[in-house]
Amino acid sequence: MAEKTVQEINQKIKDGSVRVVTAEHMTDIVDELGPKDAAREVDVVTTGTFGAMCSSGAFLNFGHSDPPIKMQKVWMNDVEAYAGLAAVDVYIGATQLSESRGMEYGGGHVIEDLVARKSIQTRAVAYGTDCYPRKNIETTIMIDDLNQATMLNPRNAYQRYNVATNSSDRTLYTYMDTLLPNCGNATYSGAGVLSPLYNDPYFETIGVGSKIFLCGAPGYIIGEGTQHEPQNGLGTLMVTGNLKDMNTEFLRGATFYGYGTTLYVGLGIPIPILNEQIAKKTGISDADIITNVLDYSYPRRTRPTLRKVSYEELKSGVIELDGKEVRTSSVSSFFMARKVASTLKHWIESGEFTISQPIEKLPNDTIFRPMKQTDKTPLVKEVMSKNVTTIRKGKSIEDASKLIMKGQFTHLPVISEDDKLVGIVTAWDISKAVAKSRYDKLDKTMTRRVITATLDEPIEVTARKLEKYNISALPVIDENSKVIGIITSDDISKLIAKRKGIVTTSNPKTKKVKGRT
Repeated sequence: MAEKTVQEINQKIKDGSVRVVTAEHMTDIVDELGPKDAAREVDVVTTGTFGAMCSSGAFLNFGHSDPPIKMQKVWMNDVEAYAGLAAVDVYIGATQLSESRGMEYGGGHVIEDLVARKSIQTRAVAYGTDCYPRKNIETTIMIDDLNQATMLNPRNAYQRYNVATNSSDRTLYTYMDTLLPNCGNATYSGAGVLSPLYNDPYFETIGVGSKIFLCGAPGYIIGEGTQHEPQNGLGTLMVTGNLKDMNTEFLRGATFYGYGTTLYVGLGIPIPILNEQIAKKTGISDADIITNVLDYSYPRRTRPTLRKVSYEELKSGVIELDGKEVRTSSVSSFFMARKVASTLKHWIESGEFTISQPIEKLPNDTIFRPMKQTDKTPLVKEVMSKNVTTIRKGKSIEDASKLIMKGQFTHLPVISEDDKLVGIVTAWDISKAVAKSRYDKLDKTMTRRVITATLDEPIEVTARKLEKYNISALPVIDENSKVIGIITSDDISKLIAKRKGIVTTSNPKTKKVKGRT
């Protein structure tokens, strides 16, 4: 068949003869008719996704006050907006946290409240200049008080998301939501069959200038998104639209417990079916879309891949990991993704929305590179104390107290008969036991769920564990759970002081500190 053109499809939109289906429906059409006849039958396929898109935000212009102010720092409902843009322009980012409410409220909520036409308490400070003499201002702002309110999201609509699970024995709080211990659940994101970039994986119809559905209003793709990596199926988009035209049905501020705030964004892209090859690609099914299950208990840039899995399996509610059935749940909404795709379909069928020809292709060959780090990251093995005293399980409180007194330390790992770590007891635990006249075995006093470190663990990860669990030392274990060292908060403090060029004296009474010369 002869190729269609975007102009021909737009003419059909104008005269009401256009045939539009959602990507979910297109899968069945291609399966039934084949790509060639499907291309004859269908003119446009609509896609949709609705999920947490942390790399989102909005540019806002307040207009000038009298006397004028050159805003240096700006807060909206106590959420700081970036003000390094001339005098009265700011950028409010979705993940910026409230200075008074913390993770309960953030930039994503401010954006939703603006779109909902709510009043936003706004304050700013400045250093004052001859032409901008004002140094502070407090006011209330609604979206219609702003000259411009432009959503500009640096990275949206990931082509593929990895699945997250957690093999550790502790709950983790992540951008993939709460991950239960011992692979108690697996979370995923993305709309699968409706995903915009899975329906045009080589960006044949999607590019710079493509008109899209963005949070209930028309929007545009303005370039590749940050971290765009199509070679590994991880393409992204940079998008923009008029915040004043958007709808809170398709835009929601949200909080991932223990992680932070975000913005849920509804985004849909129309795919013009210009030829048989494009029709074939839009016939993709959930069974065809494969992604990786990653173990998030490893807080490193590269996490272990446990297996590959299809979206068909993920949407079934259960996947198998190492012979165990693990429940799955989505952190995005397929219900809302369907609504995005069907709303866009209605706009096109009613003649409200036409297809735009990209003015420039998106790159297909970019690779997402890691951050260049000029400082070497210290590892636990470089800082830990290798001379660690342990005690056997079954020993008494008195035995433990003698070891602690003799060694002048405060943490005593407890090991089994085969030398594996089974617990830990502290000087404070011993003191409490003695105060209660308890001199029985350690088993009733020791902590059994021990937070540990490993040799090649970065110090930043260890420091995070100490802070999160409010403890001051971690036993260092090998792959067989045998204790090979211990690292304390004092060890880390000394390392930080050394890296900053601060030398402390060895006299604990004077505690003199000498700075760099």
